[in-house]
Amino acid sequence: MITHLDEVAPALRSLRLHAHRLSGWGVELAQRLMSGQRLLAAGNGGSAAEAQHLTAELVGRFDAEREPFSAISLHAETSAVTAISNDYGYDQLFARQVRAHGRHGDVLILLSTSGRSPNLLHAVEAAASLGVTTWALTGRAPNPLALLCDDVVDIDAQAANAQEGHLIALHALCRAFDTEVARRRPVSASAQGGRPAHRAHLAQEEEDR
Repeated sequence: MITHLDEVAPALRSLRLHAHRLSGWGVELAQRLMSGQRLLAAGNGGSAAEAQHLTAELVGRFDAEREPFSAISLHAETSAVTAISNDYGYDQLFARQVRAHGRHGDVLILLSTSGRSPNLLHAVEAAASLGVTTWALTGRAPNPLALLCDDVVDIDAQAANAQEGHLIALHALCRAFDTEVARRRPVSASAQGGRPAHRAHLAQEEEDR
């Protein structure tokens, strides 16, 4: 256990080297999603859970109240996952969904500690054919996923520690994302979970009767 904890520090040091890149990802993602594009995310196992964590932060919220944004975890729709895996093979699981959901200008984020999962590599190929930008969070590089994607944050650490670093990286990305959204767009009443002005007015009239 102590050995595992000791290995967290190198993962964090490696992650700090990518601080500027993560900030840039957050800003670019905010600009794209505010323009109507969407985020697609995928991973296997624990990386799938982290990809879903990211999409939840964007559809829900991270720090402050803001509008929701379109973000889809490609592994989370169980009927599609089982049907595609059964009919086309697990290697095509994400690629087929990218072809279904991806549009030019969207972003695909892929998480993998090994960077060698065939279903993620096929997803990158599908994204490239559609003009979808691809970003990867991986473990040690070089690895096939890092080489295929448009940009990468690779963490020089053991697999489990790299995966822990990925969650920190996603939170850093979300903080940069929220900062850019707040800079570019004021928060509306509906984004705050409040009632739009015309509904509030009608409600007040109802109370006055």
